[in-house]
Amino acid sequence: MIEPTVTMPPKRVRRPPPRRFVRPPREAVRFPVLAVVFVCAACGLVYELELVALASYLIGDSVTQASVVLSVMVFAMGVGSLLAKRLRCRAAVGFGLVEAGLALIGGCSAMVLYAAFAWLGESRYVLVAFSLAIGVLIGAEIPLLMSLIQRAGRGSPGDGAPGKRRVGRAGRQASLGDEDDAAGTVADLFAADYVGALVGGLAFPFLLLPWLGQLTGALVTGAVNAVAGGGLVLWVFRHDLTRRSRALLVAVNVGVLAVLATATVLVDDFEQAARRAVYGERVRVAVHTELQEVVVTGGREELPDLFLDGRLRVSGRDEYRYHEALVHPAMNGPHARVLIVGGGDGMAAREVLRYAGARSVTVVELDPGVVRLARTDPALAALNAQAFRDPRVHVVYADAFRWLRGAADRLQERYDVVISDLPDPGITPSTKLYSEEFYGLVAGVLTDSGRFAVHAGSATDRPRTYWTVDATLRAAGFATRPYSASGRAPGFAAGPDRADRTGGTERGPGDWGFLLAVRGDRPPALGLAPDAPRLRSVGPGALERAARRAERTRGAEPPPSTLVHPRYGA
Repeated sequence: MIEPTVTMPPKRVRRPPPRRFVRPPREAVRFPVLAVVFVCAACGLVYELELVALASYLIGDSVTQASVVLSVMVFAMGVGSLLAKRLRCRAAVGFGLVEAGLALIGGCSAMVLYAAFAWLGESRYVLVAFSLAIGVLIGAEIPLLMSLIQRAGRGSPGDGAPGKRRVGRAGRQASLGDEDDAAGTVADLFAADYVGALVGGLAFPFLLLPWLGQLTGALVTGAVNAVAGGGLVLWVFRHDLTRRSRALLVAVNVGVLAVLATATVLVDDFEQAARRAVYGERVRVAVHTELQEVVVTGGREELPDLFLDGRLRVSGRDEYRYHEALVHPAMNGPHARVLIVGGGDGMAAREVLRYAGARSVTVVELDPGVVRLARTDPALAALNAQAFRDPRVHVVYADAFRWLRGAADRLQERYDVVISDLPDPGITPSTKLYSEEFYGLVAGVLTDSGRFAVHAGSATDRPRTYWTVDATLRAAGFATRPYSASGRAPGFAAGPDRADRTGGTERGPGDWGFLLAVRGDRPPALGLAPDAPRLRSVGPGALERAARRAERTRGAEPPPSTLVHPRYGA
């Protein structure tokens, strides 16, 4: 008997549902995103300040350079925000690439700008290019981060119907909640951005610049930028990346960090090579003070040249012509108490100390590093005849404008002679020390018969600047006598424009212009004191010729320069 065969239905095997991608909740990503916004904003402002500071040093006129950098960068940020709309569909990888590019360009900006100046002699176009590129990348940051935060917490793309709008009361309430949350997210992002900018703005002058310098500071900032931006995307938003995108970001960030690390290791060699390209092969001392770069060139048996922020301040070959013309006409009268504004190199003090009647010499210098070098460097100390070791010399480290504001009440005696041994008035930091307000302060510390000597830039090459100083002195109640000194050594760049280079050599002005001033309306006599020492370049006949040479450059009467309306460089 054949038993019937019973066919059982196939057993249904229940498979687990496919694992779906779930983005992290919005609140979980908010804090790391805000932290990265904070860091990136600080880095962005450091790049900006780095460009302004270096451009002011390399090109001159800090007001113009700051205006160019800020205006171009703000415009470029708007362009970057618009361009970021194309990356919203791939916000994670887009933000990672933007931060890597920003770290590389911003970190290397100072080095490339310095290289362009040192070897090409022109850095204006490089400055604009970097401002534009950095601004575009900074402008793209916030839109991409906003897109990432808004997408955080949503389900996988397959949940529901992504293209359909929610309807009904619940849908409207959810939509309003999303709008409120978006507004709060924007507020948080901008708050973190502004606070980060504050920290970056304070860190640059107080930490990065004094500790690391301009070049290394920019490179370290770029490395921090790369780590922050790449870390956020590769960790917090890693689920938004495909395997290929993740590999691309890792490779790009490793490459950027490798470039920045290599540049940091080689930055000292680069600086030495760039200095040789700018100053020649005879660089002997190069130091960064808290305020500027100070470079001394020349061999041990040669007369030294002193550069301050790239401008030749003292030329050992003919500095005596400048300092004799500046000091000795002012000493034709009482000269027991002398005040020198600037003059941290000690050369003006050397000339004053040649008079036995000079009992007290006060030097008001902003940068202690210059005086320290003038004391200790054998060549400079020999050139200034060890002026700072003379017991009659008293050095005050202060801003001359601020010091003079309190001097009228603090000083029981007035000065017989005031000598203004300052950089060219066209250099922006010097402008306030060539203002009517400053000259009014000088008038307050002069005796009734006191004399005031001012270096006023080149009379022949920059006559408008020179006669603006003259007009400003007269507006402050002084009567003036113009004169100049010729014989400037080739390459002596006392002017404000560091980019004025042709064939690797700078075109220095052909003379130094001076003004001798006294209070009242009677111009002073231009001569030498009876006890004047024997001079190499200044004599009665030479002074008369110098006065006629300066007068020949007189043109239309320019308006005086004030703190609120500076006229130099116009």
